[in-house]
Amino acid sequence: MEFVNPFRTGVVSVTGTACALKCAHCNGHYLRHMLTRERWNQLDENVIRSCLVSGGCDKGGKVPVVESLDAVRELGKKFKLNIHPGLLDEDEARRVGEVASVVSFDFVVDDETIKEVYGLPGRGEDYMRTYAALRRYARVVPHICIGIKGGEVRGEFRSLDALRELGADAIIFLVLIPTRGTRYESASPPELEDVKRVFEYARQRLPGTPLYLGCMRPHGAYREKVDRLAIDAGLDRIVLPARGAVTYAESLGIDVAWREECCAF
Repeated sequence: MEFVNPFRTGVVSVTGTACALKCAHCNGHYLRHMLTRERWNQLDENVIRSCLVSGGCDKGGKVPVVESLDAVRELGKKFKLNIHPGLLDEDEARRVGEVASVVSFDFVVDDETIKEVYGLPGRGEDYMRTYAALRRYARVVPHICIGIKGGEVRGEFRSLDALRELGADAIIFLVLIPTRGTRYESASPPELEDVKRVFEYARQRLPGTPLYLGCMRPHGAYREKVDRLAIDAGLDRIVLPARGAVTYAESLGIDVAWREECCAF
């Protein structure tokens, strides 16, 4: 098993703090922690080896990476790039694939979740279409946020079924963080039993696919419990594990290695 402390991966935004969607779980909150274009030159090449390139979405669910491709390409001359582009057409997928070392893609197939969380009129087919297009040009790691619909586990199992058919180089799981200033600030994270079911279903349905637990999940006692569930289910990587989870893995005799970059690489 690998644990990850991704301090060698910078996080940059192509839109600053701007986002047209203001999704129910984020509302642009997490853009505040990303470097704006004016600050990309502050990335220390003695420390940073890679970058996550993300940003806010337009009203169609696309992060305007292609519109910033010249600047992104220059960044790629210094660092490996993990690009988070949102919904794209075929040509945009091709252009992203030209500069990306890996692509991170939020994978959602439940229409009601897409409508409620993202405020988009699209359907799960749009996400599957973009995912398939991106896979033609790049290594793509889909992200499934457990409980993204206000803590409810609704379409996660169907997302895993779809990925079993479409193929996946790896899958990253996130867990809803009820965040202040968002529409879901009063929601509860998904029930631990539901998280366990998703982990176990993924391992059963995609036995040869690497499964990772990403950085976005609640803190505190809940985090440690989720991390232990991931260990029990046989996930392959955990980002920023709770201290108790590290001790738990060691107590089980699991060989542990540490990585220093974003788990998608």
